[in-house]
Formats: sequence, C-alpha cells, structure tokens
Amino acid sequence: MNNSKSILKVALPLLLGVVLVWYSLSQISVSKLVQYFKDADYFWIILGVILGILSHTSRAYRWLYMAEPLGYRPKFINSFMAVYSAYLINFTIPRAGEIARASILTSYEDIPFDKGFGTIVAERVADTIMLLLIVGIALVLEFEFIYDFFAKKFNPTTLVIGGVAFLLICIALYLFISKSTSKFAQKVKGFVQGLIEGAFSIFKMKRKWAFIFHTIFIWAMYLSMFYVTTLALPELNNISLAAVLIGFILASFSIAATNGGIGSFPEAIVIAFTLFSMPEDPSRAFGWIMWSTQTLVIIILGGLSLVYLPIYNRKKTSI
Repeated sequence: MNNSKSILKVALPLLLGVVLVWYSLSQISVSKLVQYFKDADYFWIILGVILGILSHTSRAYRWLYMAEPLGYRPKFINSFMAVYSAYLINFTIPRAGEIARASILTSYEDIPFDKGFGTIVAERVADTIMLLLIVGIALVLEFEFIYDFFAKKFNPTTLVIGGVAFLLICIALYLFISKSTSKFAQKVKGFVQGLIEGAFSIFKMKRKWAFIFHTIFIWAMYLSMFYVTTLALPELNNISLAAVLIGFILASFSIAATNGGIGSFPEAIVIAFTLFSMPEDPSRAFGWIMWSTQTLVIIILGGLSLVYLPIYNRKKTSI
C-alpha cells in the first residue's frame, strides 16, 4: 500500500504535467511559440535570470543563519550548490529536493540529517509566510478589482451569502480540527502549529534581522524577476501591477502542482493575465519563456553543482 502511494505521488504530478504541456501546445502552434522566443528582447530575459540567481544565492546565504545556532559553520559554496541541486532534483521527484539538500549538508558539512532537514522546513515556513503576505497585499491593493470581478460573475446577494457561508465553514473546521483526534485533523493542526512556531523561532535567532532581510530580498527578487521578464514581449509592456501580482501568485502555486511547474506554469500565467484582458498568446508565450529560461538555469547550475560537490569536498571525503 505504501509503495502504491509513493508511486502515485511521483506519477500523478508527472502525468498532470504531461497533460498540461499537451493542452498548452494545443492552444498555440509550436511555430508561433518559437517565433515569440525569437522576437523576445533577451536583455530583459537575461536580467530576469540574473535576478533569479541572486534570489537563490540569497537563499543559500540565509540558510547559514539557520545553521549557526546549531553550532555549525557550513561553507557558503556548499550551501549554494545544495540549493541548486535540490531545485534540480525536484524536477524528478516532487519535494525530494529538500531531503536531498539535507543529505548533501550531512555528507559535506557533518550536519545531522534531522537537524539539517529541520532548518530547511523552518525556511519553508518563512517562505510560506512571505507568499501569504504577497497574497494579502494583492487582496488589499486590488480589492475593488477582485470585488468587481466576482460581482460580474455572481449576484451581490449571492456573494454575501457565500462569504457568510465560507466564514461559518471556517469556524466549523476550526472547531472540528481543534477537538478532533483524526489523522487529517492532527496533520492540519501540526502544520498550523509548525507555521506559528517557525515564525516565532525566527525572532529568537541571534541574527534574526539579517535572516528577515534575506527573506524579503529573496521574494523581492522573485517578483522583480517575474516583472522584468514580461518586458521581453512588447504585447505585455503595459501590464498592470495587479496582473503581475496575481500572475506571480498563481505561478508560485503552479510549481507545487507538477514537477517544477512543467505545463502548469504557462497555463497559470494565462489564467491570471487574461483576467486583466491581456492577450492569450503572448501570455502563454511569456509563461513558456519564463519557465524555460529559469528551468535551463536550474538544469545547468544544478547539474554542475551535483558534479562539483564531491570534487570541491574531495579532501574531506578522502579522509
């Protein structure tokens, strides 16, 4: 049974990715997509790549602050290569990159696996909080647009009833989860508790402000990378802040849906951008350009990291 679950966890995201790739390419001809790639302004694409590398570099450096309270002083280069190796491995098996990253740090920095993995989970808590913060900012800045959008789709009375029903469901779920002993409730409770504990643990760190700075910098680079890449296509040059924020949020969630966002990333962009009346073909092309260039960087740097890690640490491994 466990083997079947493991196979499904690997196979389903991959299958979904293949289906979405097929669907995406059925909506735009390959020749047309190739033409968008040819006509794109690669200055902005390269700038986006640089911003992406800066964000991952900052992520690698930020992790050093997590290791310090545990009594370890890992080398930055090992942390950097572990980050890119993890991203590359996530393309094969979803979420396996975090385990691989902790294993790399165990092998080359003598950090116990459980401690290394714990710090990576704590990092994810910080990143989840940042993503939720961006979602909150998008809701506040674009409340009128979001309200008008749903008002056009639904009757205002229906919206009010739906809002009240949603609130009542949330209260009911909270009461159920807080009192229930079921496995599902325990998992949800554990996740929320971990989120809260992880958030507060950041403020107990010796260099908490440096950690917070890097966390903000990482996500600022992500958003900047996303925005500047839109400038590569003239059809998207007048894109609004709202479209950028919603597109970024949906694209971020799409990466968890399939292996590295394959297939799901471009379609998430199309859904977001067309809400703001952006043309569908350039939106889909942007999604593929953005995903392809960032994936290419991960393949190159991740592959080089996996090869160079044992070479860089050969003195240690030979002892």
